[in-house]
Amino acid sequence: MVGTMTTAEAPETTGTGDAKGASVIANAIAVLRTFSAEEPLLGVTEIASRVGLHKSTVSRILATFEQEHLVERDPETRRFRMGLGLIAIAGPLLAELEERRVAHPVLGDLTEQTGETSALMVWNGTESMCVEQIASHHEIKHTTPLGARYRDAMSSSVQVFLAAEPAERVRELLRSGAVSYRGLDDEGLEGYAIRLDDVRKRGWAINYGESSIDEVGVAAPVYDHRGEIAAVVLIAAPRFRVSRERLQSLGEACAAAAWQVTTRLGGRPPGSSGQGQH
Repeated sequence: MVGTMTTAEAPETTGTGDAKGASVIANAIAVLRTFSAEEPLLGVTEIASRVGLHKSTVSRILATFEQEHLVERDPETRRFRMGLGLIAIAGPLLAELEERRVAHPVLGDLTEQTGETSALMVWNGTESMCVEQIASHHEIKHTTPLGARYRDAMSSSVQVFLAAEPAERVRELLRSGAVSYRGLDDEGLEGYAIRLDDVRKRGWAINYGESSIDEVGVAAPVYDHRGEIAAVVLIAAPRFRVSRERLQSLGEACAAAAWQVTTRLGGRPPGSSGQGQH
């Protein structure tokens, strides 16, 4: 579960209509954010405990969401999941994401070339979020569902995004727990800084079963016209199918695909001039 909000974090109610309205909206958003790819089905009691609201309040929020098809009930368990109405809300945003539109054919080629799932990730300041995916054709595969969010420091896409952040910002995110990391002592933080430096030099990041023992991820940056990271191309694969030797070829393929998206966006890597290399 990520991004939940307790009532203590919601705006205080001061008796004015604006404050009450803001609090209601904050609570509603907190309820929606309890759902995740890992836990798509949740009951009222579970949600209430996570957001710090009374069950009756959560029930009212969910009832309104259900009317608008933002959530739906599982017919067997009677628990809730996100509804298709959210697609109607998010659709215009996804359609306008130039990175997503430009990346789609490149991701398709990348999946055909490697046989593994490819995805496009964006950064919201603390999490890597999936906005496009082309799934592997293999029966056994790893997928990255649209809207999935990752905040593990060892996730390959998170590594790429953090490699572009100032060192103090990285330490702040790790120490605060906004990005989860198990090695929070000085030695661990120094080791992670070295890892990010390697990502910058290599041009792509590796997650060889470090955030999930069965999964391998490689990721490479997509740059905009200012030389800043606009997105990340990710390849996700089952670990049993990826030897250390194949890991290198996947990383190179991922970096090449990310460069294709960069050039199609008119982007350039940091420190270069013009519209990128061709």
